[in-house]
Amino acid sequence: MSVAYIPHVWSSETYNHHLQVISSSLQYCSSSRPILRDISERSLRLVSGSFYLPKESKTHPKGQDSHFICEEEQTIGVADGVGGWIKHGIDSGEYSRELMFNSVLAVKTQPHAIVDPENVLNSAYLNTKAEGASTACIITLRHQVLHAVNIGDSGFRIYRGGKCIYRSPVQQRGFNCPYQLGNATKCDSPNLAEVLEVPTEDGDIVVAGTDGLFDNMFDSEIEEQLKKGIEDGLEAHQMACNLADLALYNSFDRYTLSPFAMEAQKAGVKHQGGKIDDITVIVAYIVS
Repeated sequence: MSVAYIPHVWSSETYNHHLQVISSSLQYCSSSRPILRDISERSLRLVSGSFYLPKESKTHPKGQDSHFICEEEQTIGVADGVGGWIKHGIDSGEYSRELMFNSVLAVKTQPHAIVDPENVLNSAYLNTKAEGASTACIITLRHQVLHAVNIGDSGFRIYRGGKCIYRSPVQQRGFNCPYQLGNATKCDSPNLAEVLEVPTEDGDIVVAGTDGLFDNMFDSEIEEQLKKGIEDGLEAHQMACNLADLALYNSFDRYTLSPFAMEAQKAGVKHQGGKIDDITVIVAYIVS
């Protein structure tokens, strides 16, 4: 796995810690299937990279996000363990990591090059036994159409020509209360997830992430970073790192008017500044 630059102000100890956490969060997808055959069968393909920054915690150093990239099946996924379960002594990071691990297993059982994200999520949900709950978003590119399933407030954006042209819908019952998969009776099931199809073009950029990204960055900020990254010739994992780094910076800004602060105001909740949270970013270039 390639990892983009780490801000130079980080110590070597912090650098090594984040490499270990990224490795534990990223679920690998490998198989004996030849990747070149898979790519040649598609008119468009995803070239993806990711970066993960867990919020600092001595008791839960891995954070509660998880994600996967399955290059040969052109499929990616993110999950965010719901932090509210911690008051019951439950680490939802265990649930999100198992959910993404089972998603990878489900992807590998799908017909080659015909991944159905809805089936993947259903299978992963049925096989995940950990306590806790999680949002989830699974995305695959099939020919020229992006197929996705999303539940909760993780999600993705599509950028074309430097502008955001699509935002996946957010599912929540109230402010900061997303739909969430889990085994408890009050949790949701995959049949409530949004099933999405979005036509794509060569040159589009998909940015998928957990709410730690989208609660701290406006679309205009992401657009600006993507533009700079393209001009600088950054690879997908470098772009993901840049976005995660800026989202982290914004999360610690106590005075900024963040997307999270704006939503709080709409809900009549007092909140100023960014939102400190785990931050997962996957950037996928759509190329021919």
